[in-house]
Amino acid sequence: MRTLRTRHQRRLLAAAVVAAAALTAAPAAVAAPAPAAASVSAAAKTTSPVRVVAPGERVDAGGGFTVWLTAEGKHWLGPDGTENFRSVVDGNIDLSRPGVSHQAEGDATATFHSGLFYGTRRAGQVVLTDADGHRTSATLLELPGRPGWGVWYAHRTGSVEGVGVALYDRNGRLLAELPPL
Repeated sequence: MRTLRTRHQRRLLAAAVVAAAALTAAPAAVAAPAPAAASVSAAAKTTSPVRVVAPGERVDAGGGFTVWLTAEGKHWLGPDGTENFRSVVDGNIDLSRPGVSHQAEGDATATFHSGLFYGTRRAGQVVLTDADGHRTSATLLELPGRPGWGVWYAHRTGSVEGVGVALYDRNGRLLAELPPL
């Protein structure tokens, strides 16, 4: 039999035992959850606003767009089958300070916006703001290990003209912004 070496493995086993007991025992015989299971539940409530994805994992970004990350950067595939790439290793971005990039595809009726956020391990939100003050929050993705960069994407109605992008930390503090296009 294998020995459970990490605290995480022991917590998972404790949670599995409690769950199995709850399924097989009569309702009166169900014991209170173990403290380890309670701490796992509490940790789940404080999740990051950034979704962690595996290298190369394809993410359906809606509207026929697919996004994925590799150690080299951001990849995306449009509904027309055109694949695009934005490097994080070619020297064109400064990973030592917070920043954000912006690419957009669409027409006057609807646009897919995406880009990189970088120079921080505390990214909390990317927001697009148009000339009329309408705000659109983006979805954030990053690779495991918090590499100090990630990808954001959002869909919004209207053209790309007049849309600015801002990167905020998890406390709502502005870290970087791009003026409207």
